Amino acid sequence: MVSGRKVESGEGPIRLGMVGGGQGAFIGAVHRIAARMDGEFQLVAGALSSNPERAKASAAELGLDPDRSYGSFAEMAKAEAKRPDGIEAVAIVTPNNVHYPAARAFLEAGIHVICDKPLASNLADAKKLAALVEKTGKVFVLTHNYTGYPMVRQAREMVARGQLGDIRVVQAEYPQDWLTEAIENTGQKQASWRVDPKQAGVGGALGDIGTHAYNLARFVSGLELDSLSADIDSFVAGRVLDDNAHVLLRFKAKGNAPAAKGMIWASQVAPGHENGLKLRIYGTKGGLEWTQADPNYLWYTPYGQPKQLLTRAGAGAMPVAARVTRVPSGHPEGYLEGFANIYQEAARAIRAARRKGGKPGKEVIFPTVQDGVEGVAFVEACVKSSKKNGAWMKL
Repeated sequence: MVSGRKVESGEGPIRLGMVGGGQGAFIGAVHRIAARMDGEFQLVAGALSSNPERAKASAAELGLDPDRSYGSFAEMAKAEAKRPDGIEAVAIVTPNNVHYPAARAFLEAGIHVICDKPLASNLADAKKLAALVEKTGKVFVLTHNYTGYPMVRQAREMVARGQLGDIRVVQAEYPQDWLTEAIENTGQKQASWRVDPKQAGVGGALGDIGTHAYNLARFVSGLELDSLSADIDSFVAGRVLDDNAHVLLRFKAKGNAPAAKGMIWASQVAPGHENGLKLRIYGTKGGLEWTQADPNYLWYTPYGQPKQLLTRAGAGAMPVAARVTRVPSGHPEGYLEGFANIYQEAARAIRAARRKGGKPGKEVIFPTVQDGVEGVAFVEACVKSSKKNGAWMKL
Protein backbone atom coordinates (compact mmCIF):
# COMPACT_ATOMS: atom_id res chain seq x y z
CA MET A 1 0.00 0.00 0.00
CA VAL A 2 1.32 3.40 -0.93
CA SER A 3 -1.29 5.77 0.44
CA GLY A 4 0.07 8.74 2.34
CA ARG A 5 3.25 8.78 0.27
CA LYS A 6 5.80 11.52 0.78
CA VAL A 7 8.48 12.98 -1.45
CA GLU A 8 10.81 10.04 -2.05
CA SER A 9 14.15 11.75 -2.51
CA GLY A 10 14.21 14.12 0.44
CA GLU A 11 15.28 16.86 -1.98
CA GLY A 12 12.08 18.84 -1.69
CA PRO A 13 9.38 19.37 -4.30
CA ILE A 14 10.09 19.87 -7.98
CA ARG A 15 9.52 23.49 -9.00
CA LEU A 16 6.60 23.53 -11.43
CA GLY A 17 5.21 26.12 -13.81
CA MET A 18 1.90 26.04 -15.64
CA VAL A 19 0.78 27.32 -19.04
CA GLY A 20 -2.99 27.76 -19.25
CA GLY A 21 -5.34 26.56 -16.56
CA GLY A 22 -6.50 29.96 -15.32
CA GLN A 23 -9.97 31.23 -14.48
CA GLY A 24 -12.74 29.31 -16.23
CA ALA A 25 -10.49 26.38 -17.16
CA PHE A 26 -11.36 22.86 -16.03
CA ILE A 27 -8.30 20.74 -16.63
CA GLY A 28 -5.82 23.15 -15.02
CA ALA A 29 -7.31 22.58 -11.58
CA VAL A 30 -7.15 18.81 -12.11
CA HIS A 31 -3.44 19.03 -12.96
CA ARG A 32 -2.74 21.19 -9.91
CA ILE A 33 -4.49 18.73 -7.59
CA ALA A 34 -2.63 15.81 -9.15
CA ALA A 35 0.72 17.61 -8.97
CA ARG A 36 0.45 18.35 -5.26
CA MET A 37 -1.19 15.11 -4.10
CA ASP A 38 2.13 13.48 -3.18
CA GLY A 39 4.05 16.64 -2.38
CA GLU A 40 6.36 16.00 -5.34
CA PHE A 41 5.69 19.34 -7.07
CA GLN A 42 5.27 22.95 -6.00
CA LEU A 43 3.61 25.40 -8.39
CA VAL A 44 5.75 28.54 -8.39
CA ALA A 45 5.12 30.23 -11.75
CA GLY A 46 2.53 30.49 -14.46
CA ALA A 47 1.34 31.95 -17.71
CA LEU A 48 -2.19 31.03 -16.83
CA SER A 49 -4.06 32.76 -19.63
CA SER A 50 -3.46 34.34 -23.02
CA ASN A 51 -5.23 37.37 -21.56
CA PRO A 52 -2.60 39.13 -19.38
CA GLU A 53 -5.15 40.56 -16.93
CA ARG A 54 -6.86 37.22 -16.47
CA ALA A 55 -3.43 35.61 -16.07
CA LYS A 56 -2.58 38.01 -13.22
CA ALA A 57 -5.94 37.51 -11.55
CA SER A 58 -5.61 33.72 -11.81
CA ALA A 59 -2.10 33.83 -10.36
CA ALA A 60 -3.31 35.94 -7.44
CA GLU A 61 -6.06 33.41 -6.69
CA LEU A 62 -3.43 30.66 -6.57
CA GLY A 63 -1.07 32.68 -4.40
CA LEU A 64 1.72 32.91 -6.97
CA ASP A 65 4.38 35.59 -6.68
CA PRO A 66 3.26 38.45 -8.98
CA ASP A 67 6.78 38.60 -10.39
CA ARG A 68 6.35 35.03 -11.61
CA SER A 69 3.00 35.55 -13.27
CA TYR A 70 3.71 35.95 -16.96
CA GLY A 71 1.76 37.33 -19.89
CA SER A 72 2.95 34.64 -22.29
CA PHE A 73 4.59 31.23 -22.26
CA ALA A 74 7.52 32.61 -24.27
CA GLU A 75 8.21 35.25 -21.62
CA MET A 76 7.88 32.64 -18.90
CA ALA A 77 10.28 30.14 -20.51
CA LYS A 78 12.92 32.81 -21.06
CA ALA A 79 12.67 34.34 -17.59
CA GLU A 80 12.45 31.08 -15.63
CA ALA A 81 15.43 29.58 -17.46
CA LYS A 82 17.57 32.48 -16.17
CA ARG A 83 16.52 32.21 -12.53
CA PRO A 84 18.66 30.15 -10.13
CA ASP A 85 15.37 29.02 -8.59
CA GLY A 86 13.58 28.70 -11.93
CA ILE A 87 11.05 26.01 -12.71
CA GLU A 88 12.31 22.50 -13.40
CA ALA A 89 9.17 21.36 -15.21
CA VAL A 90 6.13 22.92 -16.85
CA ALA A 91 2.57 21.65 -17.17
CA ILE A 92 0.88 22.68 -20.44
CA VAL A 93 -2.91 22.64 -20.06
CA THR A 94 -4.06 24.80 -22.96
CA PRO A 95 -6.15 24.22 -26.09
CA ASN A 96 -4.39 21.91 -28.54
CA ASN A 97 -2.95 24.56 -30.84
CA VAL A 98 -0.73 25.92 -28.04
CA HIS A 99 0.80 22.55 -27.10
CA TYR A 100 3.50 22.58 -29.76
CA PRO A 101 4.80 26.15 -29.50
CA ALA A 102 4.70 26.11 -25.68
CA ALA A 103 6.39 22.73 -25.37
CA ARG A 104 9.03 23.77 -27.88
CA ALA A 105 9.80 26.95 -25.95
CA PHE A 106 10.32 25.14 -22.66
CA LEU A 107 12.29 22.25 -24.13
CA GLU A 108 14.62 24.72 -25.81
CA ALA A 109 14.98 26.46 -22.44
CA GLY A 110 16.09 23.19 -20.84
CA ILE A 111 12.87 22.56 -18.91
CA HIS A 112 11.04 19.23 -18.63
CA VAL A 113 7.49 19.12 -20.01
CA ILE A 114 4.23 17.59 -18.80
CA CYS A 115 1.66 18.14 -21.54
CA ASP A 116 -2.04 17.49 -21.88
CA LYS A 117 -3.19 15.40 -24.83
CA PRO A 118 -3.30 15.41 -27.81
CA LEU A 119 0.37 16.18 -28.33
CA ALA A 120 -0.23 18.76 -31.06
CA SER A 121 -2.91 19.94 -33.47
CA ASN A 122 -1.16 18.33 -36.47
CA LEU A 123 1.23 15.48 -37.16
CA ALA A 124 4.04 17.64 -38.54
CA ASP A 125 4.30 19.56 -35.26
CA ALA A 126 4.03 16.34 -33.25
CA LYS A 127 7.01 14.88 -35.09
CA LYS A 128 9.00 18.08 -34.56
CA LEU A 129 8.37 17.82 -30.83
CA ALA A 130 9.51 14.21 -30.78
CA ALA A 131 12.74 15.19 -32.52
CA LEU A 132 13.29 18.03 -30.05
CA VAL A 133 12.74 15.75 -27.05
CA GLU A 134 15.33 13.39 -28.50
CA LYS A 135 17.76 16.26 -29.07
CA THR A 136 17.38 17.88 -25.64
CA GLY A 137 17.09 14.68 -23.62
CA LYS A 138 14.41 16.25 -21.46
CA VAL A 139 11.60 14.29 -19.86
CA PHE A 140 8.33 14.62 -21.76
CA VAL A 141 5.16 13.24 -20.19
CA LEU A 142 1.81 13.15 -21.99
CA THR A 143 -1.09 13.03 -19.54
CA HIS A 144 -3.15 10.12 -20.81
CA ASN A 145 -4.30 9.79 -17.23
CA TYR A 146 -6.20 6.53 -17.62
CA THR A 147 -2.88 4.69 -17.93
CA GLY A 148 -2.35 5.58 -14.27
CA TYR A 149 -5.31 3.54 -12.98
CA PRO A 150 -4.27 0.47 -10.94
CA MET A 151 -6.56 -2.00 -12.73
CA VAL A 152 -5.46 -0.71 -16.12
CA ARG A 153 -1.89 -1.47 -15.07
CA GLN A 154 -3.09 -4.89 -13.91
CA ALA A 155 -4.80 -5.58 -17.25
CA ARG A 156 -1.66 -4.60 -19.14
CA GLU A 157 0.44 -6.98 -17.02
CA MET A 158 -2.00 -9.85 -17.48
CA VAL A 159 -1.87 -9.45 -21.25
CA ALA A 160 1.93 -9.21 -21.21
CA ARG A 161 2.16 -12.41 -19.15
CA GLY A 162 0.07 -14.26 -21.72
CA GLN A 163 -2.93 -14.90 -19.48
CA LEU A 164 -5.25 -14.06 -22.36
CA GLY A 165 -3.22 -16.02 -24.91
CA ASP A 166 -2.91 -14.56 -28.40
CA ILE A 167 -5.00 -11.40 -28.62
CA ARG A 168 -7.77 -11.53 -31.22
CA VAL A 169 -10.13 -8.63 -30.50
CA VAL A 170 -9.67 -5.20 -28.89
CA GLN A 171 -12.65 -2.92 -28.37
CA ALA A 172 -12.59 0.54 -26.81
CA GLU A 173 -15.46 2.98 -26.54
CA TYR A 174 -15.68 6.47 -25.14
CA PRO A 175 -19.18 7.97 -25.36
CA GLN A 176 -20.24 11.28 -23.80
CA ASP A 177 -23.37 13.38 -24.24
CA TRP A 178 -22.33 16.93 -23.37
CA LEU A 179 -22.14 18.15 -26.99
CA THR A 180 -25.50 16.69 -28.04
CA GLU A 181 -26.67 20.27 -28.64
CA ALA A 182 -24.68 23.21 -30.02
CA ILE A 183 -23.68 24.60 -26.62
CA GLU A 184 -20.63 26.14 -28.25
CA ASN A 185 -23.01 28.82 -29.56
CA THR A 186 -23.90 29.80 -26.00
CA GLY A 187 -20.34 30.85 -25.18
CA GLN A 188 -19.53 27.71 -23.20
CA LYS A 189 -15.73 27.93 -23.01
CA GLN A 190 -14.91 24.24 -22.89
CA ALA A 191 -17.11 23.53 -25.90
CA SER A 192 -16.15 26.54 -28.03
CA TRP A 193 -12.46 25.72 -28.45
CA ARG A 194 -13.02 21.98 -28.88
CA VAL A 195 -15.18 22.51 -31.99
CA ASP A 196 -12.87 25.14 -33.49
CA PRO A 197 -10.33 23.63 -35.92
CA LYS A 198 -8.00 26.58 -35.36
CA GLN A 199 -7.64 25.58 -31.72
CA ALA A 200 -8.43 21.86 -31.67
CA GLY A 201 -6.88 20.73 -34.95
CA VAL A 202 -8.52 18.37 -37.45
CA GLY A 203 -10.20 16.20 -34.84
CA GLY A 204 -13.13 17.03 -32.60
CA ALA A 205 -14.31 14.07 -30.53
CA LEU A 206 -11.46 12.13 -32.12
CA GLY A 207 -8.82 14.42 -30.66
CA ASP A 208 -10.58 15.03 -27.36
CA ILE A 209 -11.60 11.52 -26.33
CA GLY A 210 -10.84 9.23 -29.28
CA THR A 211 -7.15 9.59 -28.55
CA HIS A 212 -7.80 8.38 -24.99
CA ALA A 213 -9.63 5.29 -26.25
CA TYR A 214 -6.92 4.54 -28.79
CA ASN A 215 -4.11 5.08 -26.29
CA LEU A 216 -5.80 2.83 -23.73
CA ALA A 217 -6.29 0.06 -26.30
CA ARG A 218 -2.63 0.21 -27.30
CA PHE A 219 -1.34 0.57 -23.73
CA VAL A 220 -3.11 -2.52 -22.42
CA SER A 221 -2.95 -4.78 -25.47
CA GLY A 222 0.66 -4.00 -26.36
CA LEU A 223 -0.33 -4.25 -30.02
CA GLU A 224 0.88 -1.97 -32.79
CA LEU A 225 -1.64 -0.60 -35.27
CA ASP A 226 -1.24 -1.47 -38.94
CA SER A 227 -4.20 0.30 -40.55
CA LEU A 228 -7.65 1.71 -39.88
CA SER A 229 -10.97 2.48 -41.52
CA ALA A 230 -13.01 5.34 -40.11
CA ASP A 231 -16.51 6.75 -40.47
CA ILE A 232 -16.77 10.11 -38.70
CA ASP A 233 -19.66 12.56 -38.47
CA SER A 234 -20.58 16.04 -37.32
CA PHE A 235 -24.18 15.37 -36.36
CA VAL A 236 -24.90 18.79 -34.86
CA ALA A 237 -25.83 21.28 -37.57
CA GLY A 238 -23.10 23.83 -38.28
CA ARG A 239 -20.42 21.96 -36.37
CA VAL A 240 -17.22 21.67 -38.41
CA LEU A 241 -15.32 19.04 -36.43
CA ASP A 242 -16.50 15.50 -35.74
CA ASP A 243 -18.69 14.70 -32.76
CA ASN A 244 -18.97 10.95 -33.45
CA ALA A 245 -16.52 8.40 -34.84
CA HIS A 246 -16.59 4.68 -35.62
CA VAL A 247 -13.17 3.21 -36.37
CA LEU A 248 -12.14 -0.31 -37.40
CA LEU A 249 -8.58 -1.33 -36.54
CA ARG A 250 -6.18 -3.87 -37.97
CA PHE A 251 -3.19 -4.55 -35.75
CA LYS A 252 0.18 -5.92 -36.82
CA ALA A 253 0.62 -9.64 -36.31
CA LYS A 254 2.73 -10.88 -33.41
CA GLY A 255 4.61 -14.12 -33.88
CA ASN A 256 2.69 -16.82 -35.71
CA ALA A 257 -0.71 -15.74 -34.43
CA PRO A 258 -3.24 -14.13 -36.80
CA ALA A 259 -3.35 -10.34 -36.63
CA ALA A 260 -5.79 -8.95 -34.07
CA LYS A 261 -8.72 -6.75 -35.06
CA GLY A 262 -10.29 -3.89 -33.14
CA MET A 263 -12.97 -1.24 -32.94
CA ILE A 264 -13.18 2.22 -31.41
CA TRP A 265 -16.32 4.28 -30.88
CA ALA A 266 -15.89 7.86 -29.69
CA SER A 267 -18.92 10.10 -29.37
CA GLN A 268 -19.91 13.33 -27.65
CA VAL A 269 -23.52 13.14 -28.82
CA ALA A 270 -24.61 9.97 -26.98
CA PRO A 271 -27.35 10.90 -24.46
CA GLY A 272 -27.11 8.98 -21.23
CA HIS A 273 -23.33 8.77 -21.22
CA GLU A 274 -21.39 11.13 -18.97
CA ASN A 275 -17.95 9.58 -19.41
CA GLY A 276 -18.41 6.05 -20.70
CA LEU A 277 -14.84 4.92 -21.34
CA LYS A 278 -14.68 1.12 -21.56
CA LEU A 279 -12.12 -1.40 -22.76
CA ARG A 280 -12.61 -5.06 -23.74
CA ILE A 281 -9.83 -7.42 -24.84
CA TYR A 282 -10.30 -11.03 -25.96
CA GLY A 283 -7.67 -13.67 -26.65
CA THR A 284 -7.38 -17.40 -27.20
CA LYS A 285 -7.32 -18.07 -23.44
CA GLY A 286 -9.71 -15.49 -22.04
CA GLY A 287 -11.02 -11.95 -21.90
CA LEU A 288 -10.81 -8.74 -19.86
CA GLU A 289 -13.23 -5.87 -19.39
CA TRP A 290 -12.62 -2.55 -17.61
CA THR A 291 -14.98 0.40 -17.20
CA GLN A 292 -13.78 3.85 -16.16
CA ALA A 293 -16.98 4.60 -14.26
CA ASP A 294 -16.21 1.63 -11.98
CA PRO A 295 -12.41 1.69 -12.13
CA ASN A 296 -11.52 -0.35 -9.06
CA TYR A 297 -12.75 -3.55 -10.71
CA LEU A 298 -11.48 -5.65 -13.61
CA TRP A 299 -13.55 -8.49 -15.04
CA TYR A 300 -11.47 -11.49 -16.10
CA THR A 301 -12.92 -14.53 -17.83
CA PRO A 302 -10.59 -17.48 -18.43
CA TYR A 303 -12.07 -19.39 -21.35
CA GLY A 304 -14.45 -22.13 -20.16
CA GLN A 305 -14.41 -20.90 -16.56
CA PRO A 306 -16.66 -18.61 -14.50
CA LYS A 307 -16.19 -14.88 -14.76
CA GLN A 308 -13.89 -13.46 -12.07
CA LEU A 309 -14.04 -10.01 -10.47
CA LEU A 310 -10.56 -8.71 -9.66
CA THR A 311 -10.35 -5.75 -7.31
CA ARG A 312 -7.75 -3.05 -6.91
CA ALA A 313 -6.50 -4.19 -3.53
CA GLY A 314 -8.06 -7.63 -3.16
CA ALA A 315 -7.06 -11.19 -3.92
CA GLY A 316 -5.51 -11.47 -7.35
CA ALA A 317 -4.22 -7.90 -7.44
CA MET A 318 -0.71 -7.78 -8.87
CA PRO A 319 2.24 -5.71 -7.65
CA VAL A 320 1.90 -3.40 -10.68
CA ALA A 321 -1.56 -2.45 -9.40
CA ALA A 322 -0.51 -2.21 -5.76
CA ARG A 323 2.35 0.11 -6.74
CA VAL A 324 -0.07 2.81 -7.89
CA THR A 325 -2.78 2.15 -5.30
CA ARG A 326 -3.34 4.95 -2.82
CA VAL A 327 -6.22 4.16 -0.47
CA PRO A 328 -7.35 1.04 1.44
CA SER A 329 -9.45 -1.62 -0.26
CA GLY A 330 -13.15 -0.91 -0.49
CA HIS A 331 -12.64 2.85 -0.76
CA PRO A 332 -13.25 4.64 -4.07
CA GLU A 333 -10.21 5.61 -6.08
CA GLY A 334 -10.27 7.03 -9.57
CA TYR A 335 -9.80 10.06 -11.76
CA LEU A 336 -7.74 12.39 -9.57
CA GLU A 337 -5.60 9.57 -8.22
CA GLY A 338 -4.97 8.25 -11.74
CA PHE A 339 -3.84 11.71 -12.78
CA ALA A 340 -1.65 11.94 -9.68
CA ASN A 341 -0.03 8.62 -10.54
CA ILE A 342 1.09 10.10 -13.87
CA TYR A 343 2.57 13.07 -12.01
CA GLN A 344 4.25 10.72 -9.54
CA GLU A 345 5.85 8.81 -12.42
CA ALA A 346 6.84 12.13 -13.99
CA ALA A 347 8.52 13.16 -10.73
CA ARG A 348 10.54 9.94 -10.64
CA ALA A 349 11.68 10.45 -14.23
CA ILE A 350 12.53 14.14 -13.69
CA ARG A 351 14.50 13.42 -10.54
CA ALA A 352 16.45 10.68 -12.29
CA ALA A 353 17.18 12.84 -15.33
CA ARG A 354 17.81 16.19 -13.68
CA ARG A 355 19.47 15.31 -10.42
CA LYS A 356 21.04 11.94 -11.04
CA GLY A 357 21.79 12.16 -14.75
CA GLY A 358 20.13 8.83 -15.46
CA LYS A 359 16.83 7.18 -16.25
CA PRO A 360 14.15 5.87 -13.89
CA GLY A 361 13.60 2.17 -13.32
CA LYS A 362 11.61 0.04 -15.75
CA GLU A 363 8.69 0.03 -13.34
CA VAL A 364 8.16 3.76 -13.98
CA ILE A 365 5.55 3.96 -16.74
CA PHE A 366 4.05 7.03 -18.38
CA PRO A 367 2.85 8.05 -21.86
CA THR A 368 5.72 9.58 -23.83
CA VAL A 369 6.10 11.97 -26.74
CA GLN A 370 6.09 8.96 -29.06
CA ASP A 371 2.67 7.96 -27.74
CA GLY A 372 1.61 11.51 -28.55
CA VAL A 373 2.89 11.29 -32.11
CA GLU A 374 0.94 8.08 -32.61
CA GLY A 375 -2.22 9.66 -31.20
CA VAL A 376 -2.07 12.58 -33.63
CA ALA A 377 -1.30 10.17 -36.49
CA PHE A 378 -4.39 8.19 -35.46
CA VAL A 379 -6.60 11.30 -35.65
CA GLU A 380 -5.28 12.40 -39.03
CA ALA A 381 -5.59 8.89 -40.48
CA CYS A 382 -9.22 8.70 -39.29
CA VAL A 383 -10.06 12.02 -40.95
CA LYS A 384 -8.40 10.99 -44.23
CA SER A 385 -10.10 7.59 -44.19
CA SER A 386 -13.55 9.06 -43.60
CA LYS A 387 -13.11 11.56 -46.43
CA LYS A 388 -12.41 8.59 -48.70
CA ASN A 389 -15.56 6.73 -47.63
CA GLY A 390 -13.82 4.62 -45.02
CA ALA A 391 -10.80 3.61 -47.11
CA TRP A 392 -8.18 1.70 -45.18
CA MET A 393 -5.27 3.91 -44.13
CA LYS A 394 -1.84 2.94 -42.90
CA LEU A 395 -0.74 4.80 -39.80
